[in-house]
Amino acid sequence: MPSFRVLGLALLFSGCTGATAPTYTLVWSDEFDGPAGSAPDPTSWVADIGTDWGNAQLEFDTDRRTNAALDGAGHLVITARREAYLNREYTSARLKTLGRRQFQYGRFEARMKLPTGRGLWPAFWLLGADFPAVGWPRAGEIDVMEYRGQEPSVVLASVHGPGYSGGASLTRRYTLPTGRLDEDFHVYRADWTPREIRFYLDERLYHVVAKGDQPGPWVFDHEFFLILNLAVGGGFVGAPDASTVFPQTLTIDWVRVFQERR
Repeated sequence: MPSFRVLGLALLFSGCTGATAPTYTLVWSDEFDGPAGSAPDPTSWVADIGTDWGNAQLEFDTDRRTNAALDGAGHLVITARREAYLNREYTSARLKTLGRRQFQYGRFEARMKLPTGRGLWPAFWLLGADFPAVGWPRAGEIDVMEYRGQEPSVVLASVHGPGYSGGASLTRRYTLPTGRLDEDFHVYRADWTPREIRFYLDERLYHVVAKGDQPGPWVFDHEFFLILNLAVGGGFVGAPDASTVFPQTLTIDWVRVFQERR
């Protein structure tokens, strides 16, 4: 199955300017093929275990299969649950590729179906691999997809760095013309080059941050790692309320990284 799903994924990079678009090729992917209930590939993913993460999140992120596991149908499912766990009322998962899969520049894509409900905060994002040494926002952050569960038709993309982080990040919202992001799978993508970062939803370009647009240093010329998570609560979304149904799931069909062929 993996060979079938990845076959033919070398492609032309259509987001560049110039007379000839450079050829991009697949350098890594996770198609999440495996038995139901199995863990994400440990050669690519490691679980962050803890809570808050500086955003006042309400969940405790675990490495349990009840919070992150393959479903046996080619998906990774991250599940947020309402349950008492280590003095928290919710559990979920936060998976990263730090120390396993790190990249400088390229096209980053994930096909995902999002949860719905007030206080849910899923994200697909990149963080500078020097984060353990230099901290945030100096390491840089690229948010390929952020989403508030109470706004099921709106996706956000952002970049963060020194002088343009948190509420001052370079952010744009995009609203689906029809439908909702929790009703079906969509492809979330960022094309990152030394000159700019371009953000897409289902091939629709909706946000571009060019080098020089930012009010502080450009911190996007080194390796970054990938993160997938489903947060509950936090300053960005607020707390769940009585209308929020649990469990909720972030379902990932695949994650793929392409880089320019040299």
